[in-house]
Amino acid sequence: MAWVKVVDGDGQIVEVGEPGELCIRGYCNFLGYWEDPEKTKEIMSPGGWLKTGDLAVLQPDGYGRIIGRIKDLIIRGGENIYPAELENFLMRHPNVIEAQVFGVPDARMGEEVAAWIRKTDSSELSDTILKEWCRGKIAHYKVPRYILFKDELPRTVTGKIQKFKMRDITIKELNLSK
Repeated sequence: MAWVKVVDGDGQIVEVGEPGELCIRGYCNFLGYWEDPEKTKEIMSPGGWLKTGDLAVLQPDGYGRIIGRIKDLIIRGGENIYPAELENFLMRHPNVIEAQVFGVPDARMGEEVAAWIRKTDSSELSDTILKEWCRGKIAHYKVPRYILFKDELPRTVTGKIQKFKMRDITIKELNLSK
């Protein structure tokens, strides 16, 4: 048998519909990192719950929904922004092929929202047009401050997106301070 729960930063179970970290426990869990008790302590609670690093929401019907990764969460001026939510929204634009959203440092807000966009070849899409398209459809603090159009996105050999590289490149290109 396996169990699942969604908890806040203090390890307390959150209300249905509230986001938190997905934790699992059961026979399928591994026991820890080989000869690394400190690393094991980071991801395993004393009760045997494995912290997955996934942000999830339990729904009233009992099903859960993964909404992103904790390490990808953007905190802009105290507001939590989930990149996966914004990526899905941006890809609804007819001229957007792919969107990746991440946080970049900002002295005033802590972090600002940045997006890398792959657009259709014939598109005249600009950052101004895309920002205007966002207004009124999503909360103002979620509209990306920085939009960069790219032909390719950095990936691993298995095709996984490398947001840390996008973040580093964006910081350098826009001359932002870390």
